[in-house]
Amino acid sequence: MSGQLLNIPTSTQTVSVSVINTTATIKGIDTWKFFEPPIKGHEWLAAPCYSFLIEHKDASGATRRLVFDLGIRKDWQNLSPFLIKRFETNGYAVDVKQSVREILESNDISCAGDQIEALIWSHWHFDHTGNPSEFPSATELIVGPGFKEKLLPGYPTNAESAILESDYTGRTLEEVDFSQSGVRVGQFAAVDYFGDGSFFLLDSPGHAVGHICGLARVTSEPASFVFMGGDIAHHAGEWRPSPHLPLPEQIKPHPFHDEPQASTPFCPGSLFENLGQSRSSGGSRTETFYKPAKLETGQIHHDIDQTIASIEKMQELDGIKDESIMMCVAHDETLLGVIDFFPKTVNDFVQKDWVGRLRWKFLRDFASAVDHEIPGKQSWAPVTKS
Repeated sequence: MSGQLLNIPTSTQTVSVSVINTTATIKGIDTWKFFEPPIKGHEWLAAPCYSFLIEHKDASGATRRLVFDLGIRKDWQNLSPFLIKRFETNGYAVDVKQSVREILESNDISCAGDQIEALIWSHWHFDHTGNPSEFPSATELIVGPGFKEKLLPGYPTNAESAILESDYTGRTLEEVDFSQSGVRVGQFAAVDYFGDGSFFLLDSPGHAVGHICGLARVTSEPASFVFMGGDIAHHAGEWRPSPHLPLPEQIKPHPFHDEPQASTPFCPGSLFENLGQSRSSGGSRTETFYKPAKLETGQIHHDIDQTIASIEKMQELDGIKDESIMMCVAHDETLLGVIDFFPKTVNDFVQKDWVGRLRWKFLRDFASAVDHEIPGKQSWAPVTKS
């Protein structure tokens, strides 16, 4: 299945994409709040936070830069009181070593003046919004549909708001309008940001009001793309396997080893057939391990039905057989140790076979469920203080 068959508009124009490891992490996030059913040994959600630098050059050589998501603000203690109270109630442990602006400027990307054209929030949750006030007023803030109606004003005018008025005051706040664009990427309604087919914003509602994703064309012949997923899902087990991408009989490379080993060149897919949702059907190679959690109280997802619909649209892109789309959701731990992070770009991910190396790596989270151990695997459980 090619990009053209998926209805991705053709173009020879590309952008350069870097994935920024924002140095922000969250510990203490229970998986059951985000997806179900439970799988033994996977009780905590890994939560690094990624951001993206998108660079576009026009015919004259002029560069336009966007930043998609900002992770967590470095001075997270200055988030709204509403959020600080939630951290205390839920026992989240937040750590941020550098802001995105500090990371960019320490690598010679100036954020002064209009050097960064716009900041794009995939959605308004604190682990994506960062601190826009660190950027000049000339830098626009782009948000998804419904943001202004449902979420403004921020704190302190609205004492119960999770966003801050300082995030958007004094700068252009632009809400994406998908209703008039007439562009589609796969099944997603889309907006062609630069007007040349190099970068699209995708309407992906469900997890939060105004949730949007990005799709960047990083090579043209042949075409390859980076999918910036935000929180369209929180674990690859929510969109894999699928009818577009069945669980293989032999999983290569072995998900329990960081490096291929001659003694264990592959892992049998049958190990995982009876985990998660597939238990109810007696084993499945095309049914996702997880589905978004539907809670009676404290619901994490804004709209469960829309969340599922957006994931299904994503699955179609994920199932392209030539591995020409690299999926990058905001908290995917499996990217660590595989891809090159900023200041390097990910434009050559096809040549480096990152999709093949990443695709089933998430199965390492189910090692306990199939009675295997992964030495040195990082725990994302809360730190117990004595």
